[in-house]
Amino acid sequence: MATGSKTRVERIRPFGQLDDGRAVHAYRLGGDDGICAEVLDLGGILARLQVPGANGRVDAVLRLPDARAYLADPAYLGILVGRYGNRIGGARFSLAGREHALSANEGRNHLHGGHLGFGRRLWDVESHTADTLVLRLRSPEGEEGYPGNLDVVATYRVHGTRLELLFEARSDASTPFNPTHHPYFNLAGDANVPAASQVLQVPVAGVLPVADDLIPLGRVEPADGTPFDFRTAATLRSKLGADDPQLRVAGGFDHCLVLEPGHACAAQLYSPHSGVAMRIDCDAPALQLYGGQGLARQHPGLGDGLCLEPQDYPDAPNHPGFPPAVLRPGTAYRRRILYRFGCPGCDCAWDDVAAALARA
Repeated sequence: MATGSKTRVERIRPFGQLDDGRAVHAYRLGGDDGICAEVLDLGGILARLQVPGANGRVDAVLRLPDARAYLADPAYLGILVGRYGNRIGGARFSLAGREHALSANEGRNHLHGGHLGFGRRLWDVESHTADTLVLRLRSPEGEEGYPGNLDVVATYRVHGTRLELLFEARSDASTPFNPTHHPYFNLAGDANVPAASQVLQVPVAGVLPVADDLIPLGRVEPADGTPFDFRTAATLRSKLGADDPQLRVAGGFDHCLVLEPGHACAAQLYSPHSGVAMRIDCDAPALQLYGGQGLARQHPGLGDGLCLEPQDYPDAPNHPGFPPAVLRPGTAYRRRILYRFGCPGCDCAWDDVAAALARA
């Protein structure tokens, strides 16, 4: 950890402490001419992301004031999610003929890695420079019920108007593994501007319908002609008025969108209010879209944001027909999520937004 020079000391600041007295720190990445990010060693949380906007710098993600607020946060703001992002039904799965019981932290189900998961653990800081932070975590055999000792490295890197997150991992036994990232985006720079007024485009091929507890039913349904079809850019608000049973089940959007194969771009998001746009590039097969409808209850006064989480299919260990999401011993896991930001300007046509993001 950097403590030597004055410049590097200024790039690290105290962010509170855990109940056992361990200190939490925020690590600054980037500079004044592009993206500026702050990442916590607690949960690898993206605690601040400022990007250039049409009228100055824009706070692009929702944030909380200190470590204790994040520890108590039921909405998973900004965390690195693992071992398994999204839900595993019944908090159980079978692997190689053996049944495993996981911690149940959402009713009878397992959500985002369990009671602590990756997001409420203090990660080791392997290195920190002006533009890069490398975090490391060991998840031991039996943690939250998972098999195998899992070693994970998460690298954040800022370059210009791009923020890169790279997950790398190895396990000494086969284990379900589906890490993702959980920032709440509001590119307006004003969390009081409805997140549903942002314009979203996703190369979606299908959607995973869910039961009342938001566990997938085990099939992929076409997105064409449904509110989940974001192949043509549209605001979430324009879709929410549809009388769709899946929107009623989740109280809005909280669904896994299956992406068209061969697309590097997983999603594009634009705020007509600030003129800021974002593109997410990832090779994940799916993207969880969560409209943030629980935030008003969980964090009154915090404001609006939505989540776009590249990932494998939720509950895949319990659905043989879903692509497997298992990390096996001797295999190196690697997944890169790239956030690219541009500023085409306020109230732009979508072609101009897409062109600005292609250049970002």
